[in-house]
Amino acid sequence: MSLPDLSDPGFLTITGAEKRYGASAVLGGVDLAVGSGEFVSLLGPSGCGKTTLLRIVAGLVAPDRGRVVLDGRDITRSPPHRRDVGVVFQNYALFPHLTVAENVAFGLKAKGHPKSEIPAAVARFLALVQMAPFADRRAQALSGGQQQRVAVARALAVRPKLLLLDEPFSALDRKLREAMQIDLKRLLRELGITALFVTHDQDEALTMSDRIAVMNRGAIEQLADPVTLYRRPATAFALGFVGLSSRLPGTVREEGDGMLRVETPLGTLRAPGRFRPGSPVLLGVRPERIRVSGDGPNTVEAALVEVAFQGARAHLFFAGPDGERTLMAETPEIPAGAAPGARLRLSWAVEDTLVFPAEPAPQREAA
Repeated sequence: MSLPDLSDPGFLTITGAEKRYGASAVLGGVDLAVGSGEFVSLLGPSGCGKTTLLRIVAGLVAPDRGRVVLDGRDITRSPPHRRDVGVVFQNYALFPHLTVAENVAFGLKAKGHPKSEIPAAVARFLALVQMAPFADRRAQALSGGQQQRVAVARALAVRPKLLLLDEPFSALDRKLREAMQIDLKRLLRELGITALFVTHDQDEALTMSDRIAVMNRGAIEQLADPVTLYRRPATAFALGFVGLSSRLPGTVREEGDGMLRVETPLGTLRAPGRFRPGSPVLLGVRPERIRVSGDGPNTVEAALVEVAFQGARAHLFFAGPDGERTLMAETPEIPAGAAPGARLRLSWAVEDTLVFPAEPAPQREAA
């Protein structure tokens, strides 16, 4: 299994992509470079611009400004069928009256592949997605997961330079979705195909991606590999959108040698960072970094309000002085004495404390 060649980050290059619909700015000048063989996910909430960006690359939407270059060729104004791009949609877009084999062969015929080579290509890609036994079955007789596999086989059979996937697993149940994620990742590695993947599912993005572009309000807030994105989010939005976290507002009291002392509703805490004294900040901690009933460099006491048992782990939710949930701890099992209403000591390492500029309060409309 070969890894993507990230020494060529410009296999797909999007420069200054802008798109407006009336008065609404959907994309505000997005830049993105994807390496050959790389799997990059566009992750963000509904309306952040991720699907619009994907459709611009596919040629289904024209940008107001910006360029799209694929393998050294400017395809910004090229029609979709001349871009050498495969697309897998959320709704699969199979031809219900055709068989599985005929659906996969359709793209090959449209691309002008020699008729003598098409049956072997169809058989190969159906085997890769484990759908060979269903070759003669009508597409409309398949389950959702089977249809998704056929849609992937059809897109890959023409060997596109770039594969675009628009939330392709959103309609599948959890177990099938997780199986498809692993299968598709393996398949793209084997074929060496570059992929751009749109999802709002953070777990899906963390599982499948070489890098993740977190999008918010038409811009990329952070582009990083999954480990960096989770452990060192660049913004408070990335912290909140990718993974679970505890969040505490605070005010910087002291700063020196890259270390802060921050006053919070639960007491004074330390965090690595550089902010001027008096600055309002937001502290973040990942739940698995918090220890229950222990002492450490950062220790607080808080009231337990809820316990969520999830089999291999438990989530404990704690409230601050104002009664609002502020801290969340993840443990392999429910600790003794962890009943709602109990006051417990929580601790974590200074280096596990993330600090960001305070988010501005939402403005109220005048009455």
